[in-house]
Amino acid sequence: MPRADPSRQRCAIYTRKSSEEGLEQEFNSLAAQREACEAYIRSQRHEGWTVARTRYDDGGFSGGNLERPALRALLTDIAAGRIDIIVVYKVDRLTRSLADFARWSRSLTHKVRAPELRWAALPASCAWTASHSGGSTIGACSPR
Repeated sequence: MPRADPSRQRCAIYTRKSSEEGLEQEFNSLAAQREACEAYIRSQRHEGWTVARTRYDDGGFSGGNLERPALRALLTDIAAGRIDIIVVYKVDRLTRSLADFARWSRSLTHKVRAPELRWAALPASCAWTASHSGGSTIGACSPR
């Protein structure tokens, strides 16, 4: 089914924190990651980027494997065509293993069939983006 507005890019923010310590606080690591990602998405508004309503937060889950409830929910929404771009604070929030990242990306191509899905990660003052098919771009990083 064609999208109503193909110029709008629906961005899912995925956050993860390994331990449950501090998650009960009103402002915690997950909130800080989300805030930074929301700010980046707002900076890309001219490209049609918008924040998806669903939250994908895995608090208390290791990045050592891909078996996490919010990550599974994100995959479901990608498969349903509800997400165009995954935004993470740092790539290691998604996975700590580049091999896992490559396997997960390939599964998006073959199982989920999301050929247009893109990624954005925000390390410090630069943005890294990639398509799951392997193309990537590293933006210019300026020292803080």
